[in-house]
Order: sequence, then C-alpha cells, then structure tokens
Amino acid sequence: MRATILVVDDEPDLEALVLQKFRRQIREGTVHFMFARDGIEALQLLEQNPHVDLVVSDVKMPRMDGLSLLQKLQEAEDKKWTIIVSAYGDMSNIRTAMNRGAFDFLTKPIDFTDFERTIDKTLRHVEMMREFRRRQIQAERAHASLSRYFSPQLASRLAADVEGTGMEVCRRDVAAMFTDVTGFTATAERIAPEVLGTLLNEYMAGMTDIVFVHEGTVAKVMGDAIHILFNAPEDQPDHATRAIACAHDLDEWASDFRQRWKMRGVNFGITRIGAHAGPALVGNFGGSRFFDYTAHGDTINTAARLEAANKFLGTRICVSAAIAERAEDFQGRPIGDLVLRGRSEPLRAYEPLRPAAFKAPATAEYAEAFARLEAGDTAAIPAFAALVGMHAEDPLAGFHLKRLLNGARGVRMQLE
Repeated sequence: MRATILVVDDEPDLEALVLQKFRRQIREGTVHFMFARDGIEALQLLEQNPHVDLVVSDVKMPRMDGLSLLQKLQEAEDKKWTIIVSAYGDMSNIRTAMNRGAFDFLTKPIDFTDFERTIDKTLRHVEMMREFRRRQIQAERAHASLSRYFSPQLASRLAADVEGTGMEVCRRDVAAMFTDVTGFTATAERIAPEVLGTLLNEYMAGMTDIVFVHEGTVAKVMGDAIHILFNAPEDQPDHATRAIACAHDLDEWASDFRQRWKMRGVNFGITRIGAHAGPALVGNFGGSRFFDYTAHGDTINTAARLEAANKFLGTRICVSAAIAERAEDFQGRPIGDLVLRGRSEPLRAYEPLRPAAFKAPATAEYAEAFARLEAGDTAAIPAFAALVGMHAEDPLAGFHLKRLLNGARGVRMQLE
C-alpha cells in the first residue's frame, strides 16, 4: 500500500529536503508526497485528492496558518490525521494544535530522523484505525449493536448464530489478559465530566482497536479496565504469541495516549497489563435474557493478579511462565517467583521486552544479577546496585535492590 502525505509549509527548501530524505521510499512506491505553500492551497489539493492519508503542516504560513487549517480538517467529514510543526519552545501553539485534534507534533528546526519516525508511527496508527473501521463496518452489517463490544469475527458469528449454538459454556485453553490504569479514580474526580467522557472514550476506542487488530476478544470493560481473551471463541493455535504481541502494542499505544493528554493538561495514569495462559470456562454466562460472553476460572484470576503485581514491581507488563513458554520466540527477563494473593505456591513471572530492549546491554546485565540472586549469591546486592547506578530509570532492578537491602533473599516474593 502506498501512503500519500501532504506537506504544508512555505519554506522553499523543505520540499527538496523531504524528497531527498524519502527518496528510497518514493522510488519503491511506498510513499508519495504532495506539497502546498499555505492552508488555502492545502485545502484545494485535498479537495482534488481525497485519498491523502496524512497532513504535515507548519503553524506560521501566509493566507491561512496551520492552526486554521487544522480546524478546517477536523470540521470535514473525512478528517485527516495531522502532524503539526512549530518552532521549538512554542508550547502555546502546540497545545492549541493538540486540543484541536492534531495527532502529534514536531519542532523546528526539523530533525529528519524524528520526522521520519513520527510519520511512520502516525501512518501505522492510520492503517490500524482504517483496518478497524473496515472490520467495524463488516460487523455492523451483521449486527450493529454487537460491533460495539466484540471483535468483528465474533460479532459476525453471533449475528449468524440465531440459535445461540457455539456460545454455550465450555472448557478451553485461553490466553487471558487484563489491563488497568493507575490512579484513574482520582483522575475522574478531578476533571470535568465532558472531558472525562472524551478521555475515556478515546482511550477505550484505541485500546480495543489494537485488541481487534490482533483478533482478540474484549470479554469485559470495567470502567478503565479491560478483560481480553485469545483462543475464544475461535481456535487460535498461536494465542500466546498473539497475546504477547498485543500486550506490547497496548503498552506502546497507552504510553503515546498518556503523553498526548499530558499536553492537554491531563495526567492520565500508566496502563498496567497482566497475562496468563491455561484452561478456563468460556461462553455466554448471561442466561436467556442477556448476552455476556466471558471466561471464569483460575487462569482468569491469575491474569488479573499478575496485572495488579505490576504495582509492586514497578513494571507495566507482567506475564506468567505459562504464556511465555507457549509464545513463539518470547523475549523478556525474569521477574521472580511470585506468590500471588490467595496462593501458597509461587508462579514464575516475566517482563516481556521488545527486540531492541531485549538485545540491549542492560538486559544482559540484569540477567547476570538475577542469576546471582537466584543462586543466593551475596554478590547479587552489588550487581543490582551497579545496575541501578547505570540505569536509574529501571524500576524492576530498583525493586530487587530494595528487597535485598531490606534483608530479602532469593527470587521468591509474597505479593499481597
């Protein structure tokens, strides 16, 4: 698929710089650029070329500036995803742009590496949203009400299954995932109801979009928390792999979402994710009057408790060995043997990592320190101290160091 990007800027040299930077992608046909000198010319081009995927616009331009253009784009029926470019330190215009619906922003002078990365991230989001919309339309044709709550394939199946067969409660292996937002209750009490509605609707839409892209099922939404299932109701042999990939994408999207709303003056909490795999009872538990497709059992409870464990560990994603061992090419670092609330036996937990983070030197240093900790080696304390000294931003290393300094030994941990 070729992406079409409209760059709106009155600087005469920018067009040549952009074409030079993206010459390979242009030659390969993966991207096409159009250029306009101000907002009026941009609107004319968009009217002639409605297939434009993304608009990158400067703020200060003759005739119609970027903020006015952004407002026009947001008022249009076919809203365009927009990246705003402004002078470094011009936070007033950047904040106005974000409030008017800009997806992201860049500062001048433009760092073209950042420019390329931001465009790539936005286009991926655009494609993700388009895929979801295509799926949503398909589900709505089958049954409009179901598409609001279920993945497209589940909505289609439910709409076609007039007798309700296939939705009966049965035992099956699943990957269960829970997400929750730190401090959401306090946030909800501080902001206006209309802002809260916009905030939560945007968050839930973005999170469920990602779940649907990975063909997961949103079993339940509980305020700011989401319960997700894989391998239900349809068979997904790679359900553990899907769950890990989905957790990474949810984490990345939620972090971006948090930063976008921070620009608007709202401190949205960190999204925590827990996942576990195993047998569960899955099906419609709503009786004859209501439809409530969900799952129950120890696997589900464990996934929920792993999500809560992040609060103590300082991590954002915590998964069990059961799901890590079933996932293809799992990459992550061991957290330890957690004795979760209501349990007597420990469960080995891991923090999944993206490939770049997994290959970083800090991960190898952590693995060495953890091995000392697991072996009961007294050298674990200086090993973790050195790690925290070099990587103060690593909360998991800090968690282990604090445990050791408080007299704890080994990798078994009791969590309440």
